[in-house]
Amino acid sequence: MTNSEKATTPLEGITVVTEPAADRLNERQQIDYRNQREQCLEWLLVFGKDPEKADGYARTTVKTRAHRMDQFYRWVWNREGGYTSNVTHEHADAYLMWLARQDKSNAHKDNCRKAVQMLFKWRAHEQGLDEWEPELSFSTGHKTTTPRDYLTREERGLIREAALEYGSVPAYESLDPQERDRWKAYLAQRLEKPKSSVTPADWENVNGWKIPSLVAVSLDAGLRPIEVERAVTSWVDIENSVLRIPKEQSSKNIGHWIVGLQDRTAETLDRWLEQRQADPKYDDTDAIWLTRRGNTYGSSALRKVLRRLCDEADIPYADRQMSWYSIRHSTGTYMTREEDLAAAQAQLRHKSPETTMKYDQAPVEDRQDALDRMG
Repeated sequence: MTNSEKATTPLEGITVVTEPAADRLNERQQIDYRNQREQCLEWLLVFGKDPEKADGYARTTVKTRAHRMDQFYRWVWNREGGYTSNVTHEHADAYLMWLARQDKSNAHKDNCRKAVQMLFKWRAHEQGLDEWEPELSFSTGHKTTTPRDYLTREERGLIREAALEYGSVPAYESLDPQERDRWKAYLAQRLEKPKSSVTPADWENVNGWKIPSLVAVSLDAGLRPIEVERAVTSWVDIENSVLRIPKEQSSKNIGHWIVGLQDRTAETLDRWLEQRQADPKYDDTDAIWLTRRGNTYGSSALRKVLRRLCDEADIPYADRQMSWYSIRHSTGTYMTREEDLAAAQAQLRHKSPETTMKYDQAPVEDRQDALDRMG
């Protein structure tokens, strides 16, 4: 490579493989890590800020964030006991919790968070993964960590009600042939299928219980996006109005969880499980909820669902960080007010070693009562 070629290298001045990383990796690992890093950093420079407009981040921004991304990778390697390029949302969530306990400025912590978000933004656009929705942010005005925006108590009720109206259409039997034909055209477009293929069963599916059950369970259990993705039918105990999440399937993998549900939520979920059995998409899976295309719900798909519900309920969100975590944080906020911090931590399955020592778990019955009061 000539000197002029070196001068025009896209990553000129940006360290791709840092010395601490190189010290940890063998030759083959270094090559693999370098390839991933180059792809990521070049994408951020060209497309990162707005992929649709090919608007990238400033070189100085990428240079600084690249260093912090490398720190995140090395933290994951320490945690996993060796090299991996497959960093996950669980790694990122755990990293934020670790950062929160470090004696560093909140500005430093927030910059680390932004760097990890940029990494997952690249993975989402180039590798087909979901973007990461951080569970914590770090206020630069004071030394506390704050959750993302959450739904107010009133908004929780509006979202639950909007889910019952979500995408509803008139009953097939109530329409005359001319009206039915018009609705067939609408359903064909919505379901992305030929008009001639629309059947009465499509009316039933559109007016089904999937979204109401997804929303109701998430409002009660404060489900993380990864938990929606992992949720399986064996978790459900309708008779006792609870979810039973085994340790090996919990997002933090730290214990078995019994999560309280309202009776009306359990009934909504029961109706969906009955309807689910008639949908061929679910024949070979025990996933509770799948998208129309037969995929599990990720952060991006869930965000779209929530924003459509906000539109239905006239809830403004233009200036808010409205994501599926907004539901989770509202559950934690009002559970704490109605019951106590221990109840909220038990309901949200969010225990650090410190909270394990300080708090007892509240009985599931008490948490169910609090949910009823919360609405």
